Amino acid sequence: MKKLTILIIATLSIVLSCKNDTATSKEQFKSFTELLPVRYQKLKEYPLDSLAFPRSVTLSNNTIKKVPSKDWTSGFFAGNLWQIYELTGDEAYKNKAKEWTKFIEKEKFNNRTHDMGFKVFCSFGNGLKHENNEDYKNIIVESAKTLSTRFNEKIGSIRSWDFNRDIWQFPVIIDNMMNLELLFEATKISGDSTFHKLAVTHANTTLKNHFRADNSCYHVVDYDTITGQPRLKVTHQGFNDESSWARGQAWAIYGYTMAYRYTNSLQYLERAKLTAQFYLNHENLPEDNIPYWDFEDPAIPNAPRDVSAGTIVASALVELYKYTKNDIYLNYSRSVVESLKSEKYILDETVSAPFILDHSTGNWPKKDEIDEL
Repeated sequence: MKKLTILIIATLSIVLSCKNDTATSKEQFKSFTELLPVRYQKLKEYPLDSLAFPRSVTLSNNTIKKVPSKDWTSGFFAGNLWQIYELTGDEAYKNKAKEWTKFIEKEKFNNRTHDMGFKVFCSFGNGLKHENNEDYKNIIVESAKTLSTRFNEKIGSIRSWDFNRDIWQFPVIIDNMMNLELLFEATKISGDSTFHKLAVTHANTTLKNHFRADNSCYHVVDYDTITGQPRLKVTHQGFNDESSWARGQAWAIYGYTMAYRYTNSLQYLERAKLTAQFYLNHENLPEDNIPYWDFEDPAIPNAPRDVSAGTIVASALVELYKYTKNDIYLNYSRSVVESLKSEKYILDETVSAPFILDHSTGNWPKKDEIDEL
């Protein structure tokens, strides 16, 4: 079974926000608070390698999947370390984060991917919160310039992938909402409003074309490059084209909550609320609030879970609560934390790999990084 690194350690943001919750028994909480620093230590002790970033692990043989900086997850490990530093104040994590972060710099010129935010902002963006580093600022702005080259004026979106050209003309995935934060921040850093305007245009196009009547979202919308209109609405990682891939819903909720933060656009706030409503009220959301990888998998209740989706949503809903004061959002986030405090989800101290949580699903259609429970 494989364990997927969670996006910029979303869980830790929730733990920080909800640390005063006392619903868990003292014994369980003590176990959790003792085990979590052990898991942090595994990340700090992991040896530096500029060419191989830890992405997941196969526990049966303790084999760590390592990826180059061009992989969409490469910035997560540095982001994890920056956030652990924020939680602990331990300079050792900050120093290690700086080392891993610098290995991502070359990606600022990689125009073959939309994942610039995942790679660069998770690393340098998190670093900038703790280091007033002009180099970090310049790298973020340069990365935003590179990402902007993938924007199509006719369509009003940033192109996601370059593969499957025999099938797609201009694919845009819901995941891409997460990369807009890089553009918003680039405007704040540089004063150049071009990045902000581009991000808003992309968010508006996605708002118009990615969502179903029930407020769930498609994974992939492919556009006609001549007319600029959608030609296909499909999935690449969900169960089928019309199913609700859990992490896709998470990207949407988090993405539009974040977009509201930068724009104060009420249509973004409403979109985040509506998709959150779909997610939270779904009949197939398990009692412990850690979702199945896809809400329509016919194997439910024996389908794989996806902790990554649950933690992304929980992190988003902490912020959405800030804007709405709707207790439903904060209660869900606290519930997720309670679930993650259990032995079922946090990796045991005997696991040497530099990861924290169990039970995520990477790419089910490709049978890759699937937790079979």
